[in-house]
Amino acid sequence: MAFKPNYNQQRAERNRAKEQKKQEKLQRREEGVAARRAGETDGDQTEQDGSDTQNDAVTTDTNNA
Repeated sequence: MAFKPNYNQQRAERNRAKEQKKQEKLQRREEGVAARRAGETDGDQTEQDGSDTQNDAVTTDTNNA
């Protein structure tokens, strides 16, 4: 081993890498939230359309019985 290990430097590098990973994860989560919020109005319409289809199917079943 040419140099004496510098544990404080290694620890600081690990902490920097850990903090960078946390920031990237937080950014991905925030982007996901923003995407869901942007699509929220479109999602509400889709959910309502889906529930109407299910109600029609139930009505059809009762008519056949």
